[in-house]
Amino acid sequence: MKNSEITGLSQEELAVRIAEEKENLVKLKFAHTISAIENPTRINKVRKDIARLNTEMTKRKAASASETK
Repeated sequence: MKNSEITGLSQEELAVRIAEEKENLVKLKFAHTISAIENPTRINKVRKDIARLNTEMTKRKAASASETK
């Protein structure tokens, strides 16, 4: 997921995507534990996507907090 796609999401969509990606990460880790998945770098990609989504969420919360002051 690109940063331009992430910035285009609304606050609610960000929260939904974070939940979906976390669920996807758990499933990937479980599948990899049971038997090695074909492309284990997908786990790193999902982790980085979650981090990008969380970073954007934090930026927006900080921006809205500074606007209210």
